[in-house]
Amino acid sequence: MPNIADIIEVAEELEDKAVVPASKRCVAVRNRNASCRKCIDACPADAISVHNNVLSVDHKACVACGACTVVCPTEALIPVRPADEALEQAAAEAMASLDGRAVIACARIASKGLADPHKFAEAPCLARVDENLLLGLAAVGAKDIVLVDGCCKTCRFRETSPGVDETIASANSLMQAQGAPAMVSRASEFPEGLALKNAKSLLGEARRGFFTSATSWTASAAGKTAEMVIRKNLGMKAKDATLREQLGAGASGTLPQFQERRRSQVLDAMDRLGEPAVEQVETRLFGRVEIDVSVCNSCGMCAVFCPTGALSKSPIKPSPNADGTPDGGSFLEFSCAECVQCGLCVDACMKKCITVSPQVRTAELFDFEPRFIYLPKPQARPGILSNFKR
Repeated sequence: MPNIADIIEVAEELEDKAVVPASKRCVAVRNRNASCRKCIDACPADAISVHNNVLSVDHKACVACGACTVVCPTEALIPVRPADEALEQAAAEAMASLDGRAVIACARIASKGLADPHKFAEAPCLARVDENLLLGLAAVGAKDIVLVDGCCKTCRFRETSPGVDETIASANSLMQAQGAPAMVSRASEFPEGLALKNAKSLLGEARRGFFTSATSWTASAAGKTAEMVIRKNLGMKAKDATLREQLGAGASGTLPQFQERRRSQVLDAMDRLGEPAVEQVETRLFGRVEIDVSVCNSCGMCAVFCPTGALSKSPIKPSPNADGTPDGGSFLEFSCAECVQCGLCVDACMKKCITVSPQVRTAELFDFEPRFIYLPKPQARPGILSNFKR
């Protein structure tokens, strides 16, 4: 059980951090050939890097916009200030006073004192807002969700603005796929009804915000504390372990998989919104994998490196041939709901026979049963001496 000294040590470690990296989840750490650099491209401060199999954040350069945490497909960058739970709670509480309207504002416009802080949730930047938050609000009754910016055109970190539009389009697409009436929009001014009547009501908001974030922050710290205690007791240091040991590769070589919490919550929210209204939807959150089996050599590298287990080797064997001989082929199991479009299967494939599409079938998205992909028995490669004539 962590003692107070451990908790204090972790508290000091995370005190000034808005984002905490989890290298084990990063696809660029899992495979050096991975092409994913979404977090690096999204960061307006060039504060993120992947070097020597470590995902790092320069916390002195980080501006706490949170854009990296939204675009990372494997949640390898964990938001701490604010944590997801704190932002979700603040948005839900503010919505309760607006009769079904949810308003989220960036810190820049929130600091101007133009609106009642009890009627909107504040995010450090609108780039910190993700589909999980937006669909979660729609699932609990929000009919209108407004993201209020502080005029991004003049913001020092305006490079994040296109990402905000992508999140809005993605959330609206998923809600429309379920036939939900809710819509997300963007504005540069607060909607009517949020005007601040008494400037004195702002007193104490900073303190209230501190305690709100501290609650969820403590939960994050507890996990870090537990890991720290284990390492102390075993006399281990992360830098002493090999990459294989750090990632926790099994005896078969398969790397561990991680459940995507945000995407699971998105699916839960979509399910609460109703039955699918369309046969397929285009989304950046989930993907559909196709394999050209005429080229595939059944090496299984796609399943080895898949970070979520969306692709896995099936224990089920194909039926025998008509003459009773073994088929010799195999199956891969694919789960659309677990595919995060990280592209690692494509990058790891030596035959380049895998494609990942953002067009997913809603029936497959909500299907608990995996789709089986049959891989025929690979043709035997001729031996070296077969080219020589006797």
